[in-house]
Amino acid sequence: MKLSLELLTLAGYLAGEFENEQQAIADPSWYVRLRLWQRPLPTPLFAEPGITFFAEQANTLKLDRPYRQRILHLYQSDPSSGAIAIQYYMPQNPEALSGAGREPKRLESLGAEDLEFLPECRLQVARNLTATQGDRFLATLPPNARCCFPYQQQIRQVHLGFEIALDRENPQEAIEFLSYDKGIDPVTGQALWGAILGPYRFIKQQDYQIPAESLRNPS
Repeated sequence: MKLSLELLTLAGYLAGEFENEQQAIADPSWYVRLRLWQRPLPTPLFAEPGITFFAEQANTLKLDRPYRQRILHLYQSDPSSGAIAIQYYMPQNPEALSGAGREPKRLESLGAEDLEFLPECRLQVARNLTATQGDRFLATLPPNARCCFPYQQQIRQVHLGFEIALDRENPQEAIEFLSYDKGIDPVTGQALWGAILGPYRFIKQQDYQIPAESLRNPS
């Protein structure tokens, strides 16, 4: 199945290296300066056609200690309507992939068998394209979804979501990525970390090319 232009556009926006430098300078009490890597995988992993990313992030003062390794699979959830969804997976051994954002060759041996499917960790994608405000994608969890996963012998919950936009009012047409991810106490529902006071606002610093091989259906 041929991937839609809309999915390819979203993947192109997501593929890259991002930082929230301006936000961290303006509000250092609440926002740590982070670097975010979103690497397209070199080959397809799943039978369902789409584009798959490896993502991780690090404090810019501790770039040798990245964390939150995760896998995102972009695919067309309803080919007839063109609807896009993003399914999250957790590496079975996150530490083994630590640093692969900067060393993408380490992702070449990654297989679907190395990942854990996260049943309720799927985002629905909507697009808003206007002549005045530019191009914006919004990815959100369905109502009442509980994205949970086991980590260090505990059940963790995270609220996932993001916006990504091409700002046409910016002279450089910058790509802005707003992350709404935050950790949730699965018992109390209290936010523990992440975008507690609002989204982390990242600006793309570097584009990553989507490998042609990753656009092909797996054999």
